[in-house]
Amino acid sequence: MSAPQLPLPQHFDANQVDQVWRIPYQERQREALAWAAQHSIPPASDDDLRTCLLLVDVQNTFCIPGFELFVGGRSGNGAVEDNIRLCQFIYRNLPHITKIACTLDTHTAMQIFHEVFWINNAGEHPLPLQTLITQEDIETGKWRVNPAVVSILNLPDQIPASNQYAWLKAYGKHYVKTLTTDGKYPLTIWPYHAMLGGIGHAVVSAVDEACFFHTITRKTQIHYEIKGQNPLTENYSVLRPEVLNDAEGQPIAEKNRTFLQILLRYDQVIIAGQAKSHCVAWTVNDLLTEIEQTDIALAKKIYLVDDLTSPVVVPSVVDYTEPADAAFAKAADAGMHVVQSTAPIAHWR
Repeated sequence: MSAPQLPLPQHFDANQVDQVWRIPYQERQREALAWAAQHSIPPASDDDLRTCLLLVDVQNTFCIPGFELFVGGRSGNGAVEDNIRLCQFIYRNLPHITKIACTLDTHTAMQIFHEVFWINNAGEHPLPLQTLITQEDIETGKWRVNPAVVSILNLPDQIPASNQYAWLKAYGKHYVKTLTTDGKYPLTIWPYHAMLGGIGHAVVSAVDEACFFHTITRKTQIHYEIKGQNPLTENYSVLRPEVLNDAEGQPIAEKNRTFLQILLRYDQVIIAGQAKSHCVAWTVNDLLTEIEQTDIALAKKIYLVDDLTSPVVVPSVVDYTEPADAAFAKAADAGMHVVQSTAPIAHWR
C-alpha cells in the first residue's frame, strides 16, 4: 500500500495565494530541512520513478486579480482557485515529485501581439483584448505595421535598411495568414503582460514558496524555461512559437527541442498552469505532435491536471472554455491522462 499524502506545512495560507509578497527563504529553508527529516523524505536523486511537474506560466500577470491578464475562467477567480490547489498538491506529494519546471512567459513592448506594433490611418493603435487582427483587416488596410517599430526590432542583417518596412508589412500579412492556415487562434492584441523586469513576470509568491520548499526538501533544483521573447511571433507553447518562417520560407524562430528532450526523459510528466485554453493547450498539443512523430506510447507518461488550470474568459467578449476542453479531450484520446489534483500521484498508475 502506498504511503499517505503529507500534511500541509503550517506556513501555507490559502488566503495569501491571491497576493504578492516577499518569501522568507531562509526561514523556509530551515522548515524544509526539518520537514524532510520529520517525514523521512528522500532526496530526488533516489527516485526510481522520476516525475517532472511542469508549471506553465504560473506568473503574477496571469494569476493575481487586477494584473494584466488574470485568468478568471468562468468562475471569475479561476487562477487563484487553481493555485490554492496547486500549492496543496505540491506539499502533499513532495516525495513523488522529482523535478519542478516552470515556464516563464517573457515579453518586451515591441512585439507583434502588442498594440504599439500596429496602427491605422488615423494613427490609432488596436485596443487590447478587443481586437483580433485578420487577413482581411490587413488586406483592406484597416491595420498595418507601425513604421515606428522597424528600427527597434533588429531585423535580419540580410534585409537592407531601405526595404525593412516593406519586408515587415509583408511579414505581418504572412503571419496572420499562417495562423489561419495552421488552425491557430487569430492574432490577438494582448495588453502588455509578463514584461521582463516587471513584477507581473514573477512566479506567484505562494507557488514560488511551495517550489522553493520542494527544492530544499528534495535536494533538487527548479528548472526555469523562458519563452515568448521573439518580437515576430506569439509563443503560447513552450515547445514552439506560433510561426516559424517568414513569407520567403526563411526561419524566424525554431522549435524548443532541447526542453522537449528534457521532459521526455522523465517517467511521468504532470502538466498544470495557465491558461488552459492558450499556453497549456498549445504546449500539450505540441507535445502530443512530437510524441506522435516519435512513439505514441510516450503519451501514457503525460498527466494533465484538470483542476489546476483555467481557460481565458473575458465576459461579454470571448470564452475559450470549449476549445480548452477540446484540447484536453484530444490529448486523452491519444493516451494522455486527465486527472484531478485531489488524487495522490501514487494512485495514478
